[in-house]
Amino acid sequence: MITVALAKGALLKDSVARFSEAGLDFSAVLDQDNRHLMVPSVCGRARALLVRNGDVPVYVAYGQAQLGVVGYDVLKEHQMPVAQLVDLGFGGCRMALAVKASSGYQRSTDLPPHCRVASKFTNCAREFFNELDLPVELVHLTGSVELGPITGMAEAIVDLVATGRTLRDNGLVAIEDLFQSTARLVGHPLALRLDCGELQSIVDSIRDQNDQHKESV
Repeated sequence: MITVALAKGALLKDSVARFSEAGLDFSAVLDQDNRHLMVPSVCGRARALLVRNGDVPVYVAYGQAQLGVVGYDVLKEHQMPVAQLVDLGFGGCRMALAVKASSGYQRSTDLPPHCRVASKFTNCAREFFNELDLPVELVHLTGSVELGPITGMAEAIVDLVATGRTLRDNGLVAIEDLFQSTARLVGHPLALRLDCGELQSIVDSIRDQNDQHKESV
């Protein structure tokens, strides 16, 4: 049986739609009364695991799921050994460097050396500042990183930005983008190599449907 790891939250509805187009109906996971974390498809030949976004590549990397949908930001932050198969295009956002609007900083190189930068994505932030050859102290937070500059604990933050409203509401402004992030279809490398065609047919169907979505935009 094929197992698919689906992220709860913002990516779920579109993820279910893409798999439905490929013949795997996981629509039961969208039922507000559903409390099951493992849900079979309507056809019975597959099942979905409902997990947190950050856990999707973990389940795929360890082979508990053959396929999954996860944000590129998570893949870049955690660097799990999974195969990136299709850029699905939805769930678009950007990883950005943000500061207090009143700070006067206009670009990353304006930040003083050895200043503190708060982030949930410290690996992404570290790679960014290493490329700039700008030494900073990274502060790992798991909650609202916007409080870092507001309280004076940090000069800046590195975080995902969609509409930018949360930044604006808290007196912050994005001054530089690290990269763009969208949802990606990922797979377990060994499962794909040993596949007799069933997995590949799903991947090909999703890829074809994805191309049609792009053409219609």
